[in-house]
Amino acid sequence: MSGVTDQEVDKKPDLGNHINLKVKSQDGSEIFFRIRKSAQLRKLMNAYCDRNSVDPNSIVFLFDGRRLRGDQTPDELEMVDGDEIDAMLHQTGGTKIFF
Repeated sequence: MSGVTDQEVDKKPDLGNHINLKVKSQDGSEIFFRIRKSAQLRKLMNAYCDRNSVDPNSIVFLFDGRRLRGDQTPDELEMVDGDEIDAMLHQTGGTKIFF
């Protein structure tokens, strides 16, 4: 017998409840975040924009080439510890060039 009671086990924090994610910008800079697996990614996205003084509407976040929505969670996307999210400047408009 190890001498650990069920009550003592219950007091231990759930270390598997959080995930470490890396957000990489187009210029190659990286910011690391630790969030709950069940937390909406909107929290991470807003924190990234706040740290970089960027309008949240001007950034697109991608995971495995797919655009992320703020209401998605790491659990829902089956993210694992150390996964990378790409932060790209959202480009709108443009012009058609005629020759």
